[in-house]
Amino acid sequence: MTTEKSIYLDYNATTPIDKQVLEAMLPYLQDKFGNPSSAHYYGREARNAVERARAQVASLLECHPEEIFFTSGGTESNNLVLFGVAQALGDKGRHIVTTRIEHPAIIEPCLELIGRGFDVTFVPVDGRGMVDPDDVRKALRKDTILISVMHANNEVGTIQPISEISQIARERGILLHTDAAQSVGKIPTFVNDLGVDFLSIAGHKLYAPKGIGALYRRHGAPLGKFIFGAGQERGVRPGTENVPFIVGLGEASVLAKKELGTEMVRLERLRNKFALRIKEKIPNAIVNGEGAPRLPNTLSIAFPGKKADEILRNLGRVAASAGAACHSHDVKISHVLEAMGVNIEVAMGTIRFSLGRFTTEQEIEMASEAIVEAVFSTPDK
Repeated sequence: MTTEKSIYLDYNATTPIDKQVLEAMLPYLQDKFGNPSSAHYYGREARNAVERARAQVASLLECHPEEIFFTSGGTESNNLVLFGVAQALGDKGRHIVTTRIEHPAIIEPCLELIGRGFDVTFVPVDGRGMVDPDDVRKALRKDTILISVMHANNEVGTIQPISEISQIARERGILLHTDAAQSVGKIPTFVNDLGVDFLSIAGHKLYAPKGIGALYRRHGAPLGKFIFGAGQERGVRPGTENVPFIVGLGEASVLAKKELGTEMVRLERLRNKFALRIKEKIPNAIVNGEGAPRLPNTLSIAFPGKKADEILRNLGRVAASAGAACHSHDVKISHVLEAMGVNIEVAMGTIRFSLGRFTTEQEIEMASEAIVEAVFSTPDK
């Protein structure tokens, strides 16, 4: 996606709303405004739209529609699982296992649970950002009630061995959750293949609006109440449903399922071409997570000896994200790169580029040239 000023390569941060998604939403922002809980025609019309969207999301995950619950986004879905399982099973155990590279929407609730008397083990990752299932196995205890491992990392794109971890969880009778905000719509996320009990979706990573998400909950998986109200979403997530945004998420799921195979191939080809173009001109550039299974659209690349924020300032027209926050005298590298053991000199020069549905070949050619120019014009630290 290009404007006169920039090339957008930050799709892991958020995606634009697809025009087809917006068109599906518009009637429910205007004439079809009913409350899904109302018994009259307007309410039934809205209820039918919600249930249609539920089936569309379920189709993308290959699960039953009644296992899908709409939320305000990935953060709420993650919180719902962590606090809901803690409430439901807290009398049986108070230990949770997660990883050091999770999104703050997992880490922060875990820290809050520690303050409430729970114990959380943060499993390490290797230099590529990969979790070893054996480390998860070793972390388990008799009182472990939940394992939460992200499906794909938002910064470096590494795809975790969720199906292997699920086998370990099944052996021990422990619930498994995965934060799939970055993977849904980019790679297959079929819940039965993954073997998960819970899976979180964030709509704005999927060409749907910000402020809508979903939670897959395997039928019968225990989950305490997180929000109290009138009982919508079968009591799991009360509150009047956000019908237009739910419709948008449903339509986005339809598009994602339709385009998944071709987009995976296209984006991986563009991503690899992008990396090659950069490394041809800057041979000492380092691709974080290289050699590990990664999201096809994600390139985390470091320019040792440079500061990422300065490169981005010089870059101007290319929108991307830095791997470190640099202030006057302090540098804070991302917890993901830190967990991977990435050298601070490398981490300081790391930039994440993430491609998407509207990224073109021409944009990749233009961006690679702009990046090389920006790196060479950025003074060494």
